Amino acid sequence: MTKAGITVAPADTPARAVRLPRRRGIELALIVLAVLLSVYGYCAVGLARHGTVPPGAAGYGAGLGVLALVAHMAVRLRAPYADPLLLPIGVLLNGLGLVLIYRLDLETPGDQAAPTQLVWSTVGVALFIGVVLMLRDHRVLQRYAYVCVAAALALLILPILFPAVNGARIWIRIAGFSIQPGEFAKVLLAVFFAAYLATNRNALAFTGRRFWGLQLPTGRVLGPLVAIWLLSVGVLVLERDLGTSLLFFGLFVVLLYVATGLTGWIALGLLLATVGAIAVGWLEPHVHSRVEDWLHPFASIEAGQGPNQLAQSLFAFAAGGILGTGLGLGHSVLIGFATKSDFILATAGEELGLAGLSAIFLLYALLVERGYRAGLALRDPFGRLLAIGLASIVALQVFVIAGGVGGLIPLTGMAMPFLAQGGSSVVTNWTIVALLIRVSDSARGQYDGKETP
Repeated sequence: MTKAGITVAPADTPARAVRLPRRRGIELALIVLAVLLSVYGYCAVGLARHGTVPPGAAGYGAGLGVLALVAHMAVRLRAPYADPLLLPIGVLLNGLGLVLIYRLDLETPGDQAAPTQLVWSTVGVALFIGVVLMLRDHRVLQRYAYVCVAAALALLILPILFPAVNGARIWIRIAGFSIQPGEFAKVLLAVFFAAYLATNRNALAFTGRRFWGLQLPTGRVLGPLVAIWLLSVGVLVLERDLGTSLLFFGLFVVLLYVATGLTGWIALGLLLATVGAIAVGWLEPHVHSRVEDWLHPFASIEAGQGPNQLAQSLFAFAAGGILGTGLGLGHSVLIGFATKSDFILATAGEELGLAGLSAIFLLYALLVERGYRAGLALRDPFGRLLAIGLASIVALQVFVIAGGVGGLIPLTGMAMPFLAQGGSSVVTNWTIVALLIRVSDSARGQYDGKETP
């Protein structure tokens, strides 16, 4: 086009905004499938044990379905861009855990854990809904980093004042009510580590001296982080909760590596973990006995004392084979007092077989992968570290527990996320899913012109 002899280029047409799909319909369909699978498992247990559908099947399905639907509506309202797989995975794992605990309750009429676990699951979903509705921006948590670490240390110290349970001081028991404060502390420490490392990541990566190929930051930068980590782990060692100690150490090393990008931290972390494990294994009698059981799982049988818990767990996995004995038809209850908590994975392995166990592990892997994906997509360093830290908590827990009950590593007393009996654990895991929902909503929303308020 020309004007007064001058060529004028036509104005560019404004680019048409492309709306990203919110995928809430996919989430709802997957939630319905998760609830149906859970109800099917509940009915399968009743049919296998008594030849009839359990009388509470309709109530169980309705209760789980209502909880899942309310959680979905909260996500649809406040986190429309959130990953559609996170909530359905949580519902399915929680539902399967309730089925397995109910199945084991049939073998222990005097110890009914499923009703209590359902109550704690309701509390966990309620907290999930509260986090999704009230936490509009995950970056708000960065302001309360030191409040989080102070609360975490207080929660870790508190069980020392109470009697030990099964050799570990990790419980607070008052008038028949018990909680495990360390479960909540891990989320608070993840928030603190993410906030501190996001603020000091450049100083950690580029300042200080090089030592054996590793860039060691100045003590002023790294000192507070290491001191708080050592204090938290030291308290856990005094409580003999080595599983959570290993979890905190792994979380610390993973986030330090992600913040700095220096692989030397991974090597140093593995070296320190190995040295620490050997030292504690030799010096702490409670841990030493577990190491001996791991090295010689059938020693008690050879001594004529019968199989110990680890041996019974290995027998349960072996009996399951590829397809399992079927829900309600196994004998994992022979493991003993920790069947519904530490060793519930053995019940899944026996009655669902290798195929079912692989499906459970794939659900955990998908949950972790979606958390990592959300973190990597974020532009703000705190959100990235928080998402990766929370997903790593789940990954490390699954590895430690599955490795322990399967004989890969010495057994540590931790709860399998969503599956195992434990109110503190299920509430904490729902909180982790809620935070991942919030982070994933921000990650996808930022590419659709949506800015977190």
